[in-house]
Amino acid sequence: MSTLGVYIHVPFCGRKCAYCDFYSVSWTRQKAEEYTEAVLRNIRFYGNKTQTVDTVYLGGGTPSLLTAAQLGSIISEINGSFALDGAAEITIEANPCTLTPEKLAELCSTGINRISIGVQSMIDGELKTLGRLHNAERAEQAVLDAAAAGFGNISCDLMIALPDQGTESLHYSVERMTSLPVQHISAYILKTEEGTPFDCQEIRDRLPDEDRTAELYLEMVRLLEERGFMQYEVSNFARPGYESRHNCRYWKCLDYLGIGPAAHSCYEGKRFAVERDIDGFISSPHQQVTVTDESPCGYEEFSMLRLRLKEGLRLSDVPDHREELLKKLPPLIKEGYARTDGERIWLTAKGFLMSNSVIEYLVF
Repeated sequence: MSTLGVYIHVPFCGRKCAYCDFYSVSWTRQKAEEYTEAVLRNIRFYGNKTQTVDTVYLGGGTPSLLTAAQLGSIISEINGSFALDGAAEITIEANPCTLTPEKLAELCSTGINRISIGVQSMIDGELKTLGRLHNAERAEQAVLDAAAAGFGNISCDLMIALPDQGTESLHYSVERMTSLPVQHISAYILKTEEGTPFDCQEIRDRLPDEDRTAELYLEMVRLLEERGFMQYEVSNFARPGYESRHNCRYWKCLDYLGIGPAAHSCYEGKRFAVERDIDGFISSPHQQVTVTDESPCGYEEFSMLRLRLKEGLRLSDVPDHREELLKKLPPLIKEGYARTDGERIWLTAKGFLMSNSVIEYLVF
């Protein structure tokens, strides 16, 4: 029987980061209570005790702005409405400024067993430029406190290609972050999203160009793998056995149910999305969704998502396209973008850097 992942979008933030275009709103005690009640109502609406949930992901926003009691009630409701696997991976995203030893101990007691901490950089100047509320010392302490509280699966976010970033600062952030009790790193290239404060000429003038960004990315891959964090997806690195099981659902076209304003789902043969409107989410008996794809995970989408993973695309999964794919491969192999063993096709680190173009050439 297939399993299910549940994603809960918690849209509250203490302050909007200058580069972020994710849906978020300001936290208030009342709004958080109303939101939590709406989440519980929707979990019950979708509930199916014959369906096993083996991953839960509380993303945002800043989910750690919710109280441990609110988070615990959400996990308890998932357990009551579905068959929650006893070995389920249950992740929460957290801002370092929201974490104290007491809060972390409370989070552990709810059943949350994986924490993803939004560090971004270990350099105070870079954090200030990004508009983060924490400094490097606070981020480091949050990781140490999480480990002391009992979290044995800690992920940190790292952002590269920042304004004025050089190789030395990248080395420093990677070395300092990987020296902490961390098992997973999600590493992202900064992009200027339309409509954000970073969407201005002043910032664009300070960003590295494409060639410099490529150098930083490939150097980051090398540094992380040198320190035991192996690349398993375009932007994700882990010590062996600590790959994010929930996020792998997305790249393997496995079912996941999203709850909350702006949440997306691939569930019961359809992709659908919830409107970016917390008031509408709170006031509706159950969340209103828009179907975005009536028949997801066809050849193109399946192949595109699989090629984001280091393990790549098994040709036996797309037998009708095997010869076509193999015929297109030689120039990609020659340029160092892709490799094959005759049974699989996978991209190299250089290929991941150009993944949109490489995948479009191969698949579309």
